[in-house]
Amino acid sequence: MNLTELNRIATAMVAPGKGILAADESSGTIKKRFDAIGVESTEENRRDYREMLFRSNEAMSRYISGVILYDETIWQNAKDGTPLVKLIETSGAIPGIKVDEGTQPLPMCPGELVTVGLDKLAERLKKYYERGARFAKWRAVIDIGNGIPSMTAISVNAHALARYAALCQAAQIVPIVEPEVLMDGDHDIDRCYEVTSRVLNKTFQELRVQRVALEGMVLKPNMAISGKKSVKQASVGEVAEKTIRLLRACVPAAVPGIAFLSGGQSDEEATAHLNTMHKLGPLPWGLTFSYGRALQAAPQKAWSGKAENVAAGQSAFSHRARMNGLASKGEWQSSLEQKAA
Repeated sequence: MNLTELNRIATAMVAPGKGILAADESSGTIKKRFDAIGVESTEENRRDYREMLFRSNEAMSRYISGVILYDETIWQNAKDGTPLVKLIETSGAIPGIKVDEGTQPLPMCPGELVTVGLDKLAERLKKYYERGARFAKWRAVIDIGNGIPSMTAISVNAHALARYAALCQAAQIVPIVEPEVLMDGDHDIDRCYEVTSRVLNKTFQELRVQRVALEGMVLKPNMAISGKKSVKQASVGEVAEKTIRLLRACVPAAVPGIAFLSGGQSDEEATAHLNTMHKLGPLPWGLTFSYGRALQAAPQKAWSGKAENVAAGQSAFSHRARMNGLASKGEWQSSLEQKAA
């Protein structure tokens, strides 16, 4: 393992003013997104859509540090035969790959899930590296509800995340470690804080047990935020303050960077929260975004599967990428959204 090189890539992934595009939606998820805009989810349409994003020169070269791909996408070529991975590399961004194989019900723990995909991961990582992937992603899903999460769910998911991270580093690939505490419930921000704290502490404990070099990874956590159904929605300031307090308490300074998931927040909410956190610095790690929906909802709608809308889709993507790029330096203002509108 060349830790210097892993650290260089991890640091580049969280460079100031840039963040990670999560374009790794599973076939089922992208079908839902395409259904919403009236586009059939064929392999060709999925490729055309992602090619549109990767050819958005302004967004990709100025505001995107890396792109998380789905297995189908990493092997695809653009319409002109160029591998999509090459389009990403040419823009100056780093190609990455989602390697988990989704979730399964966790035995003896009703309503809880465990992420699977460790079997044969070592061989898969070799092939992904040869194709150009320099980082990977594995997502653990922790739900908050009546009597959950259990310590069992937190432990098995943290253990799997750590084993995945060790396998990645052995394959000279930077692991994005993503323990996501979902915001779907009716819990308030303090309950989210408490659960996320338990999840992060257990995850870092397991990473140490598996001898993962913290300098060669990126953390992709949720923010401390109220559940969607909570009657008490926390303000932007409270989300920022509690999230930074949580991260300072749980994330070692050796980690080069933290790239948040948007987790179902609206485009502007995700941007505003990240921006406000940067006003609470200086911070021991790079702090940026790794958004899927919050970067893609607008370009998907603008594109709507039509070749004549590619420029409009790229423009919408560039705008969201720029807004989040500014937020990752604490330089975003809501008035910039109005100007664009």
